[in-house]
Amino acid sequence: MAATLEFLFDFGSPNAYLSWKALAPILARTGAKLEVRPVLLGGLFKLTNNRSPMEAFGEVKGKLAYENLETKRFVARHGLAAFQMNPHFPVNTLLIMRGLVAARRAGVEAPYMEAVLAAMWEQGRKMDDPAVVAEVLSAAGLDAQALLAATQDPEVKAELMAATEAAAARGAFGIPTFFVGQEMFFGKDRLDQVEEALSA
Repeated sequence: MAATLEFLFDFGSPNAYLSWKALAPILARTGAKLEVRPVLLGGLFKLTNNRSPMEAFGEVKGKLAYENLETKRFVARHGLAAFQMNPHFPVNTLLIMRGLVAARRAGVEAPYMEAVLAAMWEQGRKMDDPAVVAEVLSAAGLDAQALLAATQDPEVKAELMAATEAAAARGAFGIPTFFVGQEMFFGKDRLDQVEEALSA
């Protein structure tokens, strides 16, 4: 029976985008099944008393420069030339994360994710602006009006909140986090370990 890879995900993390792009060959090699778990990163930070790398390491000499170097190496290694930092970063992802929950319920999770990830990390769009989000979704052939309306559904809101609380309860503190069974792996730099666990 194929292993399952759980991917705790938020559009607001550049490393979530980079991981997503690097996952396809790992899934192909291992035959693993991917399950994306929408988690609101801002909520997860609050629940775990965590802070973004910019806040946490901003005063550490050389740390952010090295993080940028590691990102460049990862982009080169995986051939992700389309990646660019979003000029509006950090983007409030509450709307598009609720949208992801709504898209899953509507059976359009995959095209929704592709469209929003490209808008965030390739096209530099301001994805906390509902008008921009509507434009992006419509261009991808999705029912933007229905999806945006669904983001106000109390059940959709509750599902995202519950998933975020569940992630913190499992020990997650940031994005991207991966689970193979009960084993947790944090960050795009752990993908080799993730593949080993999936292959075991």
